Amino acid sequence: MTEFLGRIYAWFAFIPKITLTNLFEILILSFLIYEILLWVQNTRAWVLLRGGLIILVFYLSAYLLHLTTITWIINHMGQLALIALIIIFQPELRKALEQLGSRNILTSLFLPDTTHLSEDYSEKTVDEIVRAAYEMGKVKTGALIVIERETPLHEIEGTGIAVDGIVTSQLLINIFEHNTPLHDGAVVVRGNRVTAATCYLPLSNNLSISKDLGTRHRAALGISENSDSLTVIVSEETGRVTLASGGKLTRMNDPEVLRKALTIEKKEEANTGRFRLWKGRNKNEGKTE
Repeated sequence: MTEFLGRIYAWFAFIPKITLTNLFEILILSFLIYEILLWVQNTRAWVLLRGGLIILVFYLSAYLLHLTTITWIINHMGQLALIALIIIFQPELRKALEQLGSRNILTSLFLPDTTHLSEDYSEKTVDEIVRAAYEMGKVKTGALIVIERETPLHEIEGTGIAVDGIVTSQLLINIFEHNTPLHDGAVVVRGNRVTAATCYLPLSNNLSISKDLGTRHRAALGISENSDSLTVIVSEETGRVTLASGGKLTRMNDPEVLRKALTIEKKEEANTGRFRLWKGRNKNEGKTE
């Protein structure tokens, strides 16, 4: 008990030694850490960060188990890893520096930034997307509809043209109509609004994809591998409707199947506070491409 009280006294005795300079440094460091975490959250950097954390855990495990050869290799690869990170994050770092130069620091300190907040989509939005997909499928109009979930898609939006319109089947059909300015590329849906059109998506490098599938399906698969988004694809060749989620393509045989898939994702987020990947476990509901 005496030792415990002595530790408490030593801790309280340390408090008067903290100066205003120390508090100012703590404030600056807290702000920088917060901005870095916010940047990681608003970009795809968090996916790479998870990989880095796995490597760190592996390194600590090797150190604790005295695996000297592995720890020696990792220690001598540190500088190369730092250079590799700079190369990998080059687009994100450049964008972050551009935003830092264009931001009003005082305003950002006192006004909350709500642009990164994800929004939920309503049942009406689901119905409008489903209706548009199958109407376009009947006339074989190709379409890519990306639905944002927890992972922000601001980088994808930046490759297209801002729309900011309420999701309706008529709007989606008009966007993807042949020979219109916005028909080429994908649209991004955040909440109940179409935020951008003619967006470019990263193509998947998955070699196991069927050769019968074209660029549109590869793009949908690519964005599903890089984020937790849902992408509705309408094939221009066959008119088939497919859902890309979690790096998988699942054929939607009828409107109810697609509506159920999108609704399941919405309900799971409401129950757990986050979206989960729907993989079409019921074979009668969809066939995996």
